[in-house]
Amino acid sequence: MDWFTAPDYWLSRLLFQRALAGVYLVAFLTAALQFRALMGERGLLPVPRFVARVPFRRAPSLFHLHYSDRFFAGCAWAGCAVSAALLAGLDGLLPLWGAMLLWLVPWVLYLSIVNVGQTWYGFGWESLLLEVGFVAVLLGNDEVAPPVVVLFLLRWILFRVEFGAGLIKMRGDACWRKLTCLDHHHETQPMPGPLSWFFHHLPRPLHRVEAAANHVTQLALPFLLFTPQPIATAAASLMIVTQLWLVLSGNFAWLNWITIVLALSALQLPDTAPSSAPDAPLWYAVVVLAVCALLLALSYRPVANLLSRRQVMNRSFDPLHLVNSYGAFGSVSRVRHEVVIEGTAEAVPREDSDWRAYEFKGKPGDPRRWPRQFAPYHLRLDWMMWFAALSPAYAGSWFGTLVERLLENDRATLKLLRRSPFPPDEPPRYIRARLFRYRYTTWRELRETGACWERTYVREYLPPTRLAGAGDERLPR
Repeated sequence: MDWFTAPDYWLSRLLFQRALAGVYLVAFLTAALQFRALMGERGLLPVPRFVARVPFRRAPSLFHLHYSDRFFAGCAWAGCAVSAALLAGLDGLLPLWGAMLLWLVPWVLYLSIVNVGQTWYGFGWESLLLEVGFVAVLLGNDEVAPPVVVLFLLRWILFRVEFGAGLIKMRGDACWRKLTCLDHHHETQPMPGPLSWFFHHLPRPLHRVEAAANHVTQLALPFLLFTPQPIATAAASLMIVTQLWLVLSGNFAWLNWITIVLALSALQLPDTAPSSAPDAPLWYAVVVLAVCALLLALSYRPVANLLSRRQVMNRSFDPLHLVNSYGAFGSVSRVRHEVVIEGTAEAVPREDSDWRAYEFKGKPGDPRRWPRQFAPYHLRLDWMMWFAALSPAYAGSWFGTLVERLLENDRATLKLLRRSPFPPDEPPRYIRARLFRYRYTTWRELRETGACWERTYVREYLPPTRLAGAGDERLPR
Protein backbone atom coordinates (compact mmCIF):
# COMPACT_ATOMS: atom_id res chain seq x y z
CA MET A 1 0.00 0.00 0.00
CA ASP A 2 2.68 2.47 -1.05
CA TRP A 3 -0.01 4.90 -2.22
CA PHE A 4 -1.49 5.10 1.30
CA THR A 5 1.53 6.30 3.29
CA ALA A 6 4.22 8.99 3.04
CA PRO A 7 7.47 7.78 4.67
CA ASP A 8 9.16 11.14 3.91
CA TYR A 9 7.03 12.73 6.65
CA TRP A 10 8.10 10.43 9.48
CA LEU A 11 9.98 13.16 11.37
CA SER A 12 7.30 15.75 10.58
CA ARG A 13 4.69 13.51 12.20
CA LEU A 14 6.87 13.05 15.28
CA LEU A 15 7.35 16.82 15.71
CA PHE A 16 3.66 17.45 15.08
CA GLN A 17 2.52 14.87 17.64
CA ARG A 18 4.87 16.01 20.38
CA ALA A 19 4.03 19.67 19.81
CA LEU A 20 0.29 18.92 19.80
CA ALA A 21 0.67 17.02 23.08
CA GLY A 22 2.36 20.12 24.50
CA VAL A 23 -0.60 22.31 23.49
CA TYR A 24 -3.02 19.79 24.99
CA LEU A 25 -1.01 19.90 28.23
CA VAL A 26 -1.30 23.69 28.44
CA ALA A 27 -5.02 23.55 27.68
CA PHE A 28 -5.73 20.99 30.40
CA LEU A 29 -3.53 22.83 32.89
CA THR A 30 -5.48 26.02 32.18
CA ALA A 31 -8.72 24.16 32.84
CA ALA A 32 -7.47 22.51 36.03
CA LEU A 33 -6.27 25.76 37.59
CA GLN A 34 -9.19 28.02 36.64
CA PHE A 35 -12.39 25.99 36.38
CA ARG A 36 -13.49 26.17 40.02
CA ALA A 37 -13.98 29.95 40.02
CA LEU A 38 -15.25 30.20 36.45
CA MET A 39 -17.69 27.30 36.14
CA GLY A 40 -17.47 25.15 39.24
CA GLU A 41 -20.39 24.52 41.55
CA ARG A 42 -19.98 28.08 42.93
CA GLY A 43 -18.46 29.45 39.75
CA LEU A 44 -19.47 32.51 37.79
CA LEU A 45 -21.27 30.28 35.25
CA PRO A 46 -21.79 26.92 37.00
CA VAL A 47 -21.67 23.75 34.92
CA PRO A 48 -24.59 22.09 36.82
CA ARG A 49 -26.86 24.97 35.85
CA PHE A 50 -25.75 24.67 32.22
CA VAL A 51 -26.23 20.91 31.84
CA ALA A 52 -29.67 21.22 33.45
CA ARG A 53 -30.92 23.34 30.55
CA VAL A 54 -28.80 22.15 27.59
CA PRO A 55 -29.36 18.55 26.42
CA PHE A 56 -26.52 16.11 25.76
CA ARG A 57 -27.14 16.01 22.00
CA ARG A 58 -26.41 19.73 21.72
CA ALA A 59 -23.30 19.65 23.87
CA PRO A 60 -21.94 16.10 24.32
CA SER A 61 -19.93 15.92 27.52
CA LEU A 62 -19.01 13.52 30.29
CA PHE A 63 -20.38 16.11 32.69
CA HIS A 64 -23.91 15.43 31.51
CA LEU A 65 -23.53 12.02 33.14
CA HIS A 66 -22.10 13.38 36.38
CA TYR A 67 -20.74 16.64 37.68
CA SER A 68 -18.87 17.62 40.80
CA ASP A 69 -15.89 19.90 41.20
CA ARG A 70 -13.83 16.90 42.23
CA PHE A 71 -14.84 14.97 39.10
CA PHE A 72 -14.04 17.93 36.86
CA ALA A 73 -10.65 18.34 38.51
CA GLY A 74 -10.01 14.62 38.02
CA CYS A 75 -10.80 14.90 34.29
CA ALA A 76 -8.60 17.99 33.86
CA TRP A 77 -5.63 16.50 35.69
CA ALA A 78 -6.13 13.20 33.86
CA GLY A 79 -5.91 15.20 30.64
CA CYS A 80 -2.65 16.72 31.87
CA ALA A 81 -1.27 13.26 32.64
CA VAL A 82 -2.24 11.76 29.27
CA SER A 83 -0.88 14.82 27.44
CA ALA A 84 2.41 14.54 29.31
CA ALA A 85 2.58 10.84 28.45
CA LEU A 86 2.03 11.62 24.77
CA LEU A 87 4.64 14.36 24.95
CA ALA A 88 7.08 11.80 26.33
CA GLY A 89 6.28 9.40 23.47
CA LEU A 90 4.17 6.74 25.19
CA ASP A 91 2.13 6.25 22.01
CA GLY A 92 5.26 4.94 20.30
CA LEU A 93 5.48 2.08 22.80
CA LEU A 94 1.92 0.87 22.17
CA PRO A 95 0.44 -1.17 19.32
CA LEU A 96 -1.15 0.92 16.57
CA TRP A 97 -4.68 0.53 17.89
CA GLY A 98 -3.52 1.37 21.43
CA ALA A 99 -1.81 4.55 20.23
CA MET A 100 -4.99 5.65 18.47
CA LEU A 101 -7.06 5.06 21.60
CA LEU A 102 -4.52 6.96 23.68
CA TRP A 103 -4.78 9.98 21.36
CA LEU A 104 -8.58 9.73 21.57
CA VAL A 105 -8.55 10.19 25.36
CA PRO A 106 -7.48 13.87 25.50
CA TRP A 107 -9.89 14.68 22.67
CA VAL A 108 -12.85 13.20 24.58
CA LEU A 109 -11.82 14.91 27.81
CA TYR A 110 -11.27 18.30 26.22
CA LEU A 111 -14.48 18.06 24.20
CA SER A 112 -16.31 17.44 27.48
CA ILE A 113 -14.78 20.59 28.96
CA VAL A 114 -15.34 22.84 25.94
CA ASN A 115 -18.97 21.80 25.53
CA VAL A 116 -19.84 22.94 29.07
CA GLY A 117 -17.39 25.85 29.13
CA GLN A 118 -19.94 28.42 27.93
CA THR A 119 -18.53 31.94 27.58
CA TRP A 120 -15.16 30.97 29.00
CA TYR A 121 -14.58 28.49 26.17
CA GLY A 122 -16.07 30.48 23.30
CA PHE A 123 -12.72 31.13 21.62
CA GLY A 124 -11.78 29.83 18.19
CA TRP A 125 -8.67 28.04 19.38
CA GLU A 126 -10.78 25.68 21.50
CA SER A 127 -12.51 24.30 18.41
CA LEU A 128 -9.22 24.35 16.50
CA LEU A 129 -7.53 22.19 19.13
CA LEU A 130 -10.44 19.74 19.01
CA GLU A 131 -10.48 19.54 15.21
CA VAL A 132 -6.72 19.03 15.02
CA GLY A 133 -6.79 16.63 17.97
CA PHE A 134 -9.41 14.44 16.32
CA VAL A 135 -7.44 14.20 13.06
CA ALA A 136 -4.29 13.40 15.07
CA VAL A 137 -5.96 10.18 16.25
CA LEU A 138 -5.60 8.89 12.68
CA LEU A 139 -1.88 9.65 12.26
CA GLY A 140 -0.69 6.37 13.75
CA ASN A 141 2.66 5.65 15.42
CA ASP A 142 6.00 4.04 14.56
CA GLU A 143 4.27 0.89 13.33
CA VAL A 144 3.19 2.63 10.14
CA ALA A 145 4.26 5.59 8.02
CA PRO A 146 2.00 8.69 8.11
CA PRO A 147 -1.10 8.32 5.92
CA VAL A 148 -1.14 10.71 2.97
CA VAL A 149 -4.82 11.55 3.35
CA VAL A 150 -4.37 12.53 7.02
CA LEU A 151 -1.46 14.81 6.12
CA PHE A 152 -3.71 16.36 3.49
CA LEU A 153 -6.45 16.93 6.09
CA LEU A 154 -4.00 18.73 8.37
CA ARG A 155 -3.00 21.03 5.52
CA TRP A 156 -6.68 21.55 4.76
CA ILE A 157 -7.25 22.73 8.33
CA LEU A 158 -4.22 25.03 8.13
CA PHE A 159 -5.54 26.41 4.85
CA ARG A 160 -8.90 27.22 6.42
CA VAL A 161 -7.28 28.81 9.48
CA GLU A 162 -5.06 31.12 7.45
CA PHE A 163 -7.29 31.80 4.46
CA GLY A 164 -10.36 32.30 6.64
CA ALA A 165 -8.49 34.84 8.75
CA GLY A 166 -7.28 36.62 5.63
CA LEU A 167 -10.74 36.83 4.07
CA ILE A 168 -12.41 38.08 7.25
CA LYS A 169 -9.88 40.93 7.34
CA MET A 170 -10.34 41.92 3.71
CA ARG A 171 -14.13 41.76 4.06
CA GLY A 172 -14.14 43.49 7.41
CA ASP A 173 -12.41 46.59 8.68
CA ALA A 174 -11.31 48.99 5.92
CA CYS A 175 -8.03 49.56 7.76
CA TRP A 176 -6.84 46.14 6.58
CA ARG A 177 -7.28 47.19 2.97
CA LYS A 178 -5.59 50.51 3.70
CA LEU A 179 -2.78 48.71 5.59
CA THR A 180 -3.34 50.91 8.66
CA CYS A 181 -4.80 48.43 11.19
CA LEU A 182 -1.47 47.85 12.90
CA ASP A 183 -1.27 51.53 13.78
CA HIS A 184 -3.80 50.56 16.48
CA HIS A 185 -3.79 46.78 16.94
CA HIS A 186 -0.71 46.42 19.16
CA GLU A 187 -2.24 48.93 21.60
CA THR A 188 -5.84 47.70 21.56
CA GLN A 189 -5.37 43.91 21.32
CA PRO A 190 -7.03 41.87 24.11
CA MET A 191 -3.89 41.16 26.13
CA PRO A 192 -0.63 42.93 25.27
CA GLY A 193 2.68 41.19 25.89
CA PRO A 194 6.00 42.54 27.16
CA LEU A 195 7.07 43.63 23.65
CA SER A 196 3.71 45.04 22.48
CA TRP A 197 4.63 48.59 23.54
CA PHE A 198 7.70 48.42 21.28
CA PHE A 199 5.73 46.91 18.39
CA HIS A 200 3.25 49.80 18.65
CA HIS A 201 6.06 52.34 18.40
CA LEU A 202 7.57 50.85 15.25
CA PRO A 203 7.64 53.35 12.35
CA ARG A 204 4.36 53.69 10.49
CA PRO A 205 5.87 52.41 7.21
CA LEU A 206 6.89 49.20 8.98
CA HIS A 207 3.30 48.78 10.16
CA ARG A 208 2.26 48.91 6.52
CA VAL A 209 4.79 46.20 5.74
CA GLU A 210 3.41 44.10 8.64
CA ALA A 211 -0.15 44.39 7.30
CA ALA A 212 0.88 43.62 3.72
CA ALA A 213 2.94 40.61 4.85
CA ASN A 214 -0.09 39.39 6.80
CA HIS A 215 -2.20 39.46 3.63
CA VAL A 216 0.43 37.55 1.68
CA THR A 217 0.73 34.93 4.42
CA GLN A 218 -3.00 34.44 4.81
CA LEU A 219 -4.32 34.89 1.28
CA ALA A 220 -1.55 33.57 -0.98
CA LEU A 221 0.65 31.11 0.91
CA PRO A 222 -2.20 28.76 1.92
CA PHE A 223 -2.64 27.68 -1.72
CA LEU A 224 1.03 26.72 -1.89
CA LEU A 225 0.48 24.11 0.83
CA PHE A 226 -0.97 21.83 -1.85
CA THR A 227 1.91 22.24 -4.29
CA PRO A 228 4.85 19.82 -4.66
CA GLN A 229 7.84 19.95 -2.35
CA PRO A 230 9.91 21.93 -1.54
CA ILE A 231 7.39 24.69 -2.28
CA ALA A 232 4.91 23.44 0.35
CA THR A 233 7.69 23.31 2.94
CA ALA A 234 8.72 26.87 2.09
CA ALA A 235 5.13 28.10 2.45
CA ALA A 236 4.68 26.32 5.80
CA SER A 237 8.02 27.67 7.02
CA LEU A 238 6.98 31.26 6.22
CA MET A 239 3.73 30.68 8.11
CA ILE A 240 5.73 29.51 11.13
CA VAL A 241 7.91 32.63 10.98
CA THR A 242 4.80 34.83 10.80
CA GLN A 243 3.23 33.05 13.78
CA LEU A 244 6.41 33.49 15.82
CA TRP A 245 6.26 37.22 15.04
CA LEU A 246 2.71 37.24 16.43
CA VAL A 247 3.87 35.31 19.51
CA LEU A 248 6.33 38.13 20.22
CA SER A 249 3.74 40.86 19.66
CA GLY A 250 1.05 39.78 22.14
CA ASN A 251 -0.67 37.12 24.24
CA PHE A 252 -3.04 35.08 22.06
CA ALA A 253 -3.29 31.94 24.22
CA TRP A 254 -2.29 28.95 22.08
CA LEU A 255 -3.77 30.23 18.78
CA ASN A 256 -0.33 30.92 17.28
CA TRP A 257 1.16 27.73 18.70
CA ILE A 258 -1.54 25.39 17.36
CA THR A 259 -1.11 27.06 13.96
CA ILE A 260 2.63 26.39 14.15
CA VAL A 261 1.85 22.77 15.08
CA LEU A 262 -0.28 22.44 11.95
CA ALA A 263 2.47 23.93 9.81
CA LEU A 264 4.96 21.39 11.16
CA SER A 265 2.96 18.61 9.55
CA ALA A 266 3.53 20.16 6.10
CA LEU A 267 7.33 20.23 6.39
CA GLN A 268 9.31 17.63 4.49
CA LEU A 269 12.29 17.00 6.75
CA PRO A 270 15.32 14.69 6.41
CA ASP A 271 14.29 11.06 6.03
CA THR A 272 14.27 9.27 9.39
CA ALA A 273 11.90 6.45 8.50
CA PRO A 274 13.03 2.91 9.34
CA SER A 275 14.35 1.01 6.33
CA SER A 276 11.75 -1.75 6.70
CA ALA A 277 8.54 -0.12 7.91
CA PRO A 278 5.62 -2.59 7.72
CA ASP A 279 2.67 -1.94 5.46
CA ALA A 280 -0.40 -0.32 6.96
CA PRO A 281 -2.90 -2.93 8.23
CA LEU A 282 -6.07 -3.18 6.19
CA TRP A 283 -8.31 -2.30 9.14
CA TYR A 284 -6.27 0.85 9.72
CA ALA A 285 -6.52 1.93 6.09
CA VAL A 286 -10.29 1.35 6.10
CA VAL A 287 -10.79 3.39 9.29
CA VAL A 288 -8.58 6.25 8.10
CA LEU A 289 -10.16 6.49 4.66
CA ALA A 290 -13.72 6.29 6.03
CA VAL A 291 -13.19 8.97 8.70
CA CYS A 292 -11.31 11.25 6.33
CA ALA A 293 -14.10 10.94 3.77
CA LEU A 294 -16.60 11.92 6.45
CA LEU A 295 -14.55 14.95 7.49
CA LEU A 296 -14.16 16.10 3.90
CA ALA A 297 -17.90 15.74 3.36
CA LEU A 298 -18.62 17.79 6.47
CA SER A 299 -16.26 20.49 5.21
CA TYR A 300 -18.87 21.86 2.85
CA ARG A 301 -20.16 24.13 5.62
CA PRO A 302 -16.88 25.90 6.38
CA VAL A 303 -16.25 26.14 2.62
CA ALA A 304 -19.66 27.76 2.12
CA ASN A 305 -18.82 30.12 4.96
CA LEU A 306 -15.50 31.05 3.33
CA LEU A 307 -17.27 31.87 0.08
CA SER A 308 -20.09 33.79 1.74
CA ARG A 309 -20.14 37.57 1.88
CA ARG A 310 -21.52 37.12 5.39
CA GLN A 311 -18.55 35.08 6.55
CA VAL A 312 -18.51 34.46 10.30
CA MET A 313 -15.45 33.82 12.46
CA ASN A 314 -14.85 30.98 14.88
CA ARG A 315 -18.01 28.97 14.45
CA SER A 316 -18.41 25.25 14.99
CA PHE A 317 -20.80 23.45 12.67
CA ASP A 318 -21.36 20.34 14.79
CA PRO A 319 -21.41 19.55 18.51
CA LEU A 320 -18.25 17.44 18.20
CA HIS A 321 -16.27 20.36 16.73
CA LEU A 322 -15.11 18.18 13.84
CA VAL A 323 -15.14 20.99 11.26
CA ASN A 324 -15.16 24.69 12.08
CA SER A 325 -14.63 28.16 10.66
CA TYR A 326 -11.80 30.35 11.89
CA GLY A 327 -10.65 33.95 11.78
CA ALA A 328 -9.47 36.75 14.00
CA PHE A 329 -9.54 40.56 14.17
CA GLY A 330 -11.93 41.18 11.31
CA SER A 331 -12.22 44.60 12.92
CA VAL A 332 -9.64 46.44 14.99
CA SER A 333 -10.50 48.81 17.84
CA ARG A 334 -9.06 52.30 17.59
CA VAL A 335 -9.39 53.03 21.32
CA ARG A 336 -8.60 50.83 24.30
CA HIS A 337 -10.99 50.79 27.24
CA GLU A 338 -10.43 48.90 30.47
CA VAL A 339 -12.77 48.13 33.36
CA VAL A 340 -11.06 48.84 36.68
CA ILE A 341 -12.66 47.15 39.69
CA GLU A 342 -12.15 48.79 43.08
CA GLY A 343 -13.26 48.06 46.62
CA THR A 344 -13.50 49.98 49.88
CA ALA A 345 -13.87 48.90 53.50
CA GLU A 346 -15.66 52.11 54.50
CA ALA A 347 -19.26 51.85 55.71
CA VAL A 348 -20.42 54.75 53.53
CA PRO A 349 -18.88 54.86 50.08
CA ARG A 350 -17.93 58.31 48.78
CA GLU A 351 -15.91 59.49 45.86
CA ASP A 352 -13.02 60.34 48.20
CA SER A 353 -13.20 57.01 50.06
CA ASP A 354 -10.18 54.72 50.20
CA TRP A 355 -10.87 52.85 46.95
CA ARG A 356 -8.36 50.09 46.26
CA ALA A 357 -7.97 48.52 42.83
CA TYR A 358 -7.93 44.78 42.11
CA GLU A 359 -5.02 43.86 39.87
CA PHE A 360 -5.46 41.20 37.21
CA LYS A 361 -2.63 38.98 36.04
CA GLY A 362 -2.65 39.87 32.38
CA LYS A 363 -5.01 42.70 31.54
CA PRO A 364 -3.75 46.30 31.98
CA GLY A 365 -4.43 47.92 35.33
CA ASP A 366 -1.73 49.91 37.10
CA PRO A 367 -0.26 52.15 34.36
CA ARG A 368 3.25 51.50 35.68
CA ARG A 369 2.99 47.73 35.53
CA TRP A 370 4.57 46.31 32.39
CA PRO A 371 2.64 43.52 30.59
CA ARG A 372 3.94 39.98 31.02
CA GLN A 373 4.08 36.98 28.71
CA PHE A 374 1.46 34.36 29.52
CA ALA A 375 0.67 32.68 26.21
CA PRO A 376 0.23 29.86 25.43
CA TYR A 377 -1.38 29.77 28.90
CA HIS A 378 -4.86 31.27 28.64
CA LEU A 379 -6.08 33.78 31.24
CA ARG A 380 -9.78 33.40 30.53
CA LEU A 381 -11.17 35.99 32.95
CA ASP A 382 -8.66 38.61 31.77
CA TRP A 383 -9.70 38.03 28.15
CA MET A 384 -13.39 38.37 28.98
CA MET A 385 -12.70 41.59 30.89
CA TRP A 386 -11.43 43.00 27.59
CA PHE A 387 -14.76 42.10 25.99
CA ALA A 388 -16.62 43.56 28.99
CA ALA A 389 -14.91 46.89 28.33
CA LEU A 390 -16.12 46.80 24.71
CA SER A 391 -19.73 46.38 25.87
CA PRO A 392 -21.42 45.45 29.19
CA ALA A 393 -23.52 42.99 27.17
CA TYR A 394 -20.52 40.65 26.95
CA ALA A 395 -20.39 40.47 30.76
CA GLY A 396 -24.09 40.45 31.56
CA SER A 397 -24.19 36.76 32.51
CA TRP A 398 -21.24 36.74 34.91
CA PHE A 399 -20.09 40.20 36.00
CA GLY A 400 -22.61 40.51 38.83
CA THR A 401 -21.54 37.16 40.26
CA LEU A 402 -17.89 38.22 39.98
CA VAL A 403 -18.66 41.28 42.09
CA GLU A 404 -20.45 39.10 44.64
CA ARG A 405 -17.46 36.75 44.89
CA LEU A 406 -15.09 39.68 45.41
CA LEU A 407 -17.34 41.05 48.16
CA GLU A 408 -17.08 37.63 49.81
CA ASN A 409 -13.30 37.42 49.33
CA ASP A 410 -13.95 34.10 47.61
CA ARG A 411 -10.66 32.22 47.62
CA ALA A 412 -11.07 30.51 44.25
CA THR A 413 -11.97 33.79 42.53
CA LEU A 414 -9.07 35.67 44.08
CA LYS A 415 -6.67 33.03 42.72
CA LEU A 416 -7.56 34.26 39.24
CA LEU A 417 -6.22 37.70 40.11
CA ARG A 418 -2.70 38.97 40.52
CA ARG A 419 -3.43 40.78 43.76
CA SER A 420 -6.34 41.52 46.08
CA PRO A 421 -6.07 44.81 48.01
CA PHE A 422 -7.88 43.31 51.02
CA PRO A 423 -6.72 40.75 53.61
CA PRO A 424 -8.38 37.31 53.41
CA ASP A 425 -10.39 37.87 56.58
CA GLU A 426 -11.40 41.47 55.84
CA PRO A 427 -13.45 41.63 52.63
CA PRO A 428 -14.50 44.98 51.19
CA ARG A 429 -17.87 46.44 52.04
CA TYR A 430 -18.43 47.95 48.63
CA ILE A 431 -17.24 47.23 45.10
CA ARG A 432 -17.40 49.61 42.17
CA ALA A 433 -16.19 49.47 38.57
CA ARG A 434 -15.04 52.36 36.42
CA LEU A 435 -14.24 52.57 32.73
CA PHE A 436 -10.94 54.13 31.65
CA ARG A 437 -9.39 54.87 28.30
CA TYR A 438 -5.85 53.49 28.08
CA ARG A 439 -3.15 54.47 25.62
CA TYR A 440 0.53 53.63 25.38
CA THR A 441 2.84 56.33 26.63
CA THR A 442 5.36 57.88 24.29
CA TRP A 443 9.11 57.29 24.56
CA ARG A 444 9.41 60.60 26.40
CA GLU A 445 6.59 59.82 28.83
CA LEU A 446 8.09 56.40 29.53
CA ARG A 447 11.44 57.96 30.42
CA GLU A 448 9.87 60.63 32.62
CA THR A 449 7.25 58.57 34.47
CA GLY A 450 8.29 54.94 34.05
CA ALA A 451 4.67 54.17 33.06
CA CYS A 452 3.88 52.24 29.89
CA TRP A 453 0.21 53.28 30.00
CA GLU A 454 -1.59 56.60 30.38
CA ARG A 455 -5.24 56.39 31.33
CA THR A 456 -8.19 58.76 31.39
CA TYR A 457 -11.45 58.29 33.30
CA VAL A 458 -14.44 57.77 30.98
CA ARG A 459 -17.48 56.89 33.08
CA GLU A 460 -18.92 54.78 35.84
CA TYR A 461 -19.30 51.13 34.82
CA LEU A 462 -20.90 49.83 38.04
CA PRO A 463 -21.95 52.06 40.97
CA PRO A 464 -20.81 51.19 44.51
CA THR A 465 -22.40 47.81 45.25
CA ARG A 466 -22.64 45.74 48.43
CA LEU A 467 -24.01 42.37 49.42
CA ALA A 468 -27.67 42.19 50.33
CA GLY A 469 -28.68 41.89 53.97
CA ALA A 470 -28.23 38.67 55.90
CA GLY A 471 -31.88 37.79 55.50
CA ASP A 472 -31.87 38.26 51.74
CA GLU A 473 -30.20 36.50 48.90
CA ARG A 474 -26.55 37.44 48.83
CA LEU A 475 -26.58 39.22 45.52
CA PRO A 476 -25.13 42.60 44.56
CA ARG A 477 -27.53 45.50 44.65
